[in-house]
Amino acid sequence: MPDTYYSSKLAAERLARCYDIAPPRVQQYLRAEIDFALDHIFQGDVVLDMGCGYGRAIPPLARKAGLVIGIDISLPSLRFGKPFLQGLFNCFLLEMDAAWMGFREGSFDAVLCIQNGISAFRMDPLLLISEGLRVIRENGLFLISSYSEKFWEHRLEWFELQAAEGLVGEIDRQKTGNGTIVCQDGFRATTFTAHQFLALASKLDINANITEVDESSLFCVIRKTAKDLLKKRQGRPPR
Repeated sequence: MPDTYYSSKLAAERLARCYDIAPPRVQQYLRAEIDFALDHIFQGDVVLDMGCGYGRAIPPLARKAGLVIGIDISLPSLRFGKPFLQGLFNCFLLEMDAAWMGFREGSFDAVLCIQNGISAFRMDPLLLISEGLRVIRENGLFLISSYSEKFWEHRLEWFELQAAEGLVGEIDRQKTGNGTIVCQDGFRATTFTAHQFLALASKLDINANITEVDESSLFCVIRKTAKDLLKKRQGRPPR
């Protein structure tokens, strides 16, 4: 799949349309993810939303957090999102690559990578997690989500609706299954299991807790500890 898929083809109005046509069970999943994130954010926190698109998740976050910054590689989506966030004065949208973020170390209390962003970014997940942790303060949280296996039928139905409207390519039935959706235009959406999340955490020598939410999301919750900071300062490489 070309790197420009989310930055151009599935961006702005087309991306927003994906959410407009989401069936009720998918809408419930989307709300449950944000509610879970809100339960882990404190009043006044500085929050980063990685892969924010047009800022869909930002308004509820901004009502609790002190500051919310959303980053995305799609300039069309970010431009589309400005009117969507009108009147919210504690949030900003920035064009930025999640692999090389232009923030200082320890800039955020919480970093979110939700709605299966770990798959959508099309980058080494170890690099994604390492870069996310770099910009989190001590005792801050990194919340990363993927889809629960129990949500497969609802997820597939949603993608079928998107394909019917030409938002993504026609689903390749022979290649789709076991948590992976493949479209004939090259689009491919994978998932991460609890075992895979824990394997990534082990390679980075960090602790992670896995929580299933709403039988639709699987969250990997990582708290940045003083031990993690010490290892970084000592230059200790990941195992």
